[in-house]
Amino acid sequence: MQDDAEARRAARADWPIRRLRLLDEPPADPTTAAQRLAMMWELVVQAWAIAGLPIHDLARDQWPIRVRRLGDPDS
Repeated sequence: MQDDAEARRAARADWPIRRLRLLDEPPADPTTAAQRLAMMWELVVQAWAIAGLPIHDLARDQWPIRVRRLGDPDS
């Protein structure tokens, strides 16, 4: 188990790290919103695959949500 932790630590050793002060602005992100969404979708697909679960393809009107409007008594 300690060997696993050491292997993970060694794999992270060359990750790029930026140290910023609390109020410093981070550098501009060169990616577009569409590119960031594409990267996020890839993470979602990998996470569901690791979990061994299918990704459900529901139409928007079938999403398991409840809409609550401001001012409704149940809100």
